[in-house]
Amino acid sequence: MSSHSLTSPEIFQHIRIVMGMVVGLSVTRLLNGLVRIIQHPKQTRIYLVHIGWVLTLLLMLIHFWWWELWLVELSSWTFEIYLFLVIYAIVLFFLSAFLFPDSINDYTGYEDFFISRRKWFFSFFALTIVFDLIDTLIKGPAHYAMFSIEYWFRIPVYLILCGIAFVSVNRRFHMGFVTLGLLYEISWIIRHFETLQ
Repeated sequence: MSSHSLTSPEIFQHIRIVMGMVVGLSVTRLLNGLVRIIQHPKQTRIYLVHIGWVLTLLLMLIHFWWWELWLVELSSWTFEIYLFLVIYAIVLFFLSAFLFPDSINDYTGYEDFFISRRKWFFSFFALTIVFDLIDTLIKGPAHYAMFSIEYWFRIPVYLILCGIAFVSVNRRFHMGFVTLGLLYEISWIIRHFETLQ
């Protein structure tokens, strides 16, 4: 009887299936929420900041699935790394659920809902920043060296902004945060993730 030792790419493909299931649920949640708004525009008052975070999170989820392909180069896999990646995907799902709950009947609209639940949303958003850092470190020095000093600057800036958003109900701040966040995310992807080479 011959034994077969799984290679790193084979292990990664196995793990990627589980991650894909959770990411798929997150994208589905967001798309269903957007479709519900389009189908019933007068049913619930929309809020541009809320829509902005929906679009940002959609982009983050698509980006997450794209950049995690780099894990195929990981030479050694452990259960801890696998568990970390699954929890990372679950945190992204929680963010999706916080943007589109099963019902917002207890609120006057998406603005009231978002501002009321912002502490949960930005706590988990800050958690994704920390998870992104750990994920980058897992991929090794050659990976995070390609981002230069900008990467190490953006992490504390995002955490500070999340802290402010956690305590502030200032509508202008929230509009500015989501606008700059979405534009920066697009810029970051174009500059660093257009190809996976």
